[in-house]
Amino acid sequence: MLKSLPIGVFDSGLGGLTVAREIMRNLPMEKIVYFGDTARVPYGSKSGQTIKRYSRQIVRFLKTQEIKAIVVACNTATALAMDEIREEAGGLPVIGVVEPGARAACEASKSGRIGVIATRATIGSHVYSEAIQGIRSDASVIGKACPLLVPLVEEGWIHDKITDEILLRYLDELLEHDIDALILGCTHYPLLRSEIRRLIGDGIRLVNPAYETASELKRLLKEQGLDNDKLRDAGEPYPYRFYVSDEAERFAGFANSVLPVDVKNARIVPIEEF
Repeated sequence: MLKSLPIGVFDSGLGGLTVAREIMRNLPMEKIVYFGDTARVPYGSKSGQTIKRYSRQIVRFLKTQEIKAIVVACNTATALAMDEIREEAGGLPVIGVVEPGARAACEASKSGRIGVIATRATIGSHVYSEAIQGIRSDASVIGKACPLLVPLVEEGWIHDKITDEILLRYLDELLEHDIDALILGCTHYPLLRSEIRRLIGDGIRLVNPAYETASELKRLLKEQGLDNDKLRDAGEPYPYRFYVSDEAERFAGFANSVLPVDVKNARIVPIEEF
C-alpha cells in the first residue's frame, strides 16, 4: 500500500538530518529512508553539472528502496538540480527546501529586507532571491555565501569560539543592511541556530527551511492521499533507515546527537554505481 511506503530524504552529508528531524517530529507515523553523501560533501563548492550528476545517482538509489516521495534536504541540490531530480524521480512527488523557506521568510519580514546565508553554489544560483521576489516583489534579498560553516558543523565544532568568530565575519555584512528576517539557507545551519541567535539578538526572525519543508511535506502527502494514517505495531521493523557513501560510524554518532531516535547504524552505498 502506497501510504505505508517510506519517504526518501537526501543531503550532501549530515545537514539533511535537520530536515529528517522535523519530519520525525511533525509526521511521526511516516517511515524515512535517508541518504547522506558523506564521501562527496560539501556540494556548495562544486559545479552545477557535478551536483546534477550526484543528485541523479542518489535518486536512482532511493527509488530502489520503494519510496513514495522524495525530499531534497539540500539547498544546493534544490537550487541547481531540481529539474534533473524530478526527471529522474518519474512520477514521485519531490519537495525541495527553497520554496518553503522563501514563503516563510516573506511572511516573517515586515520591512521586506531579508538575509540569506548559504553555500556559494546556492547564493550564486540566486534561487532564494527569485523565489522570494516571486512571492513578494517589494522584497530586498541580501545573500551571503558562508563556505566555512558546513565543514565546521561536520567537524562537530558547533559550540566553539572559532565558529563564533567566523559567524560574526559572515553576519556583520548582513546586519549592515538592517535585515529583519534571516533564512538559514543550508540544512547544516539550523545546528548553529542558538549561536546565530546569540550573535544577532532577538530583533531578527530566523527562518528554518527544515521545519517549513516538513510542514509542506505533510500538506502534500495529505493532498495526494499518501499520508500514512496507520499506527505502527510494536513488532514492526524500525521505521528509519540510514545510508551514506562513506564514514558510516561517524555519521551514526552525529545522527544520534541530532535526531530524537536512536540510530544504531548506517549502511554504506557505492553511490557511484547508480
